[in-house]
Amino acid sequence: MGTTSRLVVATLIAGSLAMSGCAVNSSSPDVFTASQAQREQTVRFGTVDSVRAVRISSNNGQPSGVGALGGAALGALAGSAFGGGRGSVATGIVGGIGGAVAGNAIENNVAMRDGLEITVRLDNGDIRAITQTSTGEIFRAGDRVRLLSSGGVTRVTH
Repeated sequence: MGTTSRLVVATLIAGSLAMSGCAVNSSSPDVFTASQAQREQTVRFGTVDSVRAVRISSNNGQPSGVGALGGAALGALAGSAFGGGRGSVATGIVGGIGGAVAGNAIENNVAMRDGLEITVRLDNGDIRAITQTSTGEIFRAGDRVRLLSSGGVTRVTH
């Protein structure tokens, strides 16, 4: 197997791993893990005090490096196709660096989701702020909502 084929295979594997990681992590109020199903939850009622749009990073602010690695491999491969001899090596290096930067930016962008920070005044007077993925459910100040809590996870729903 040639060097080019190895780079392509490594990039495909890295890309597959990156995409599989995206499907696991969810902060949506509509998505439950298997361990959360059929578990009792504490329900509290309150009124929405404020809502603010936020961005939620599924990689906890720490890129895995797969985007940079894949981008570098593709950039180096594409760059090395230009020029001959030392020129090919130089364009490969430049392509690898550019690909790493682009791949990292793409990974960070893919990891971001739209979210809401919902501040709720509970019926007992306590105030809670919950951040969750935006699912299309609209929350406005004054709305009556319920907070479902279990195992340190709280969701806001109507």
